[in-house]
Amino acid sequence: MAKTFGASIQTVYETLQDLANKDQQGFVSPLEFNRFAQVAQLNIFNGLFDELKDVKKLSRSGFDPSRDKSRFKRIQEDLAAFSTKATLSKVSGVFNVSNATSPMARIISMATSGSILLDQSTKKPIEICYDEEKIERILISNLSSPTEDFPIALVSEDIQVFPTSINKIEVRYYKYPEGRTSTGVRTATMPTYTEGGTSIDFELPEHYVSDLVYEIGKMIGVNLRDTDIVNYTGTEMTARKQAETY
Repeated sequence: MAKTFGASIQTVYETLQDLANKDQQGFVSPLEFNRFAQVAQLNIFNGLFDELKDVKKLSRSGFDPSRDKSRFKRIQEDLAAFSTKATLSKVSGVFNVSNATSPMARIISMATSGSILLDQSTKKPIEICYDEEKIERILISNLSSPTEDFPIALVSEDIQVFPTSINKIEVRYYKYPEGRTSTGVRTATMPTYTEGGTSIDFELPEHYVSDLVYEIGKMIGVNLRDTDIVNYTGTEMTARKQAETY
């Protein structure tokens, strides 16, 4: 599998700087830019979930192109890069989400911790609930009371799993986007542009450069036009790829 690179923060900064000059908005300092970089990445990341709902409706109606042209498929692929899992142990009756390996954005699924026995997994899927009233009704019901074969979790600030005999769980979740080094290695350091030094790229894929330019420009107050963004980012990314070739 080819190494994944994040959107170049230098490309985003220099493109935004050029467009600000063209729009006579003055100089965008690295300090000002860095204040908005992390927020812009998070806004785009959160927006992908809303867009996924919309394109899912189009896909069901047959209006989304198939295969590689499918917007639904492309968003799923982009979000898959942020999918990870963590094994959590119970402490003082709860599973603390802050003990996850990466900052947890949205839970995908949950299961009891288990092993493979005679080619069969002993893990049990855990139903996820965010409604405390619903959990209370389930716990007092003789028909739907959770068991070790059919457990249920209440997700709030922490995670509570019923029955309480379950002491270890595995959580699959989307992590918050962070940064990547210039060689494509993930890092917990947030995207930062350093003039003449070592910068940290965005964790969002390269094809989100235009979106990042637009999002940060909007926050700073630069009047950006789609055609300008596409032209500038295309030129910058082509130059970068040529430089990496030599």
